[in-house]
Amino acid sequence: MLNENIKAIRKSKGLSQEELAVKLNVVRQTISKWEQGLSVPDSDMLLSISEVLETPVSVLLGEKVIESEVDDLKAISAKLEVINLQLAQRKTTRRKIIHWLLISLCVAIVTIFAILLALESSYLGWNYSDPETAVLGTAVHSFEWLFVRVAPIILIGSIIGIFLTRKKE
Repeated sequence: MLNENIKAIRKSKGLSQEELAVKLNVVRQTISKWEQGLSVPDSDMLLSISEVLETPVSVLLGEKVIESEVDDLKAISAKLEVINLQLAQRKTTRRKIIHWLLISLCVAIVTIFAILLALESSYLGWNYSDPETAVLGTAVHSFEWLFVRVAPIILIGSIIGIFLTRKKE
């Protein structure tokens, strides 16, 4: 049983006899003898085999280990397909969210432009002798100055983003 289990678990981990021998610091022939049942590893080596193969000693000594079957591969394949579908849905959802955020940003920029045009910089006629009015007027002027220079760039970038994130059919 031990010999069959070592061989089956080694193969399921994708290790050759040589690779397992290197990890255990033994020669390949030792692995071959264990797998043929011609010899058995001592207790310390059994613990090392357990660590290298990431398998409990009880499994090594226990019942026969069945190698992966076609049904296992089908189950794994089905799970991977579900994961791929979920990732595709997340990508689509993320794209839609970004698309609508960019549209909202464009609407907000156009709205603020319309408001600034309607106000016609009325703050320029305010009485700036009052400190509070002066601070507010300076803040509004700074916002307008910065907005008029930066918003067109953001608007163009947003429009490009809208075209890049639109639904492709």
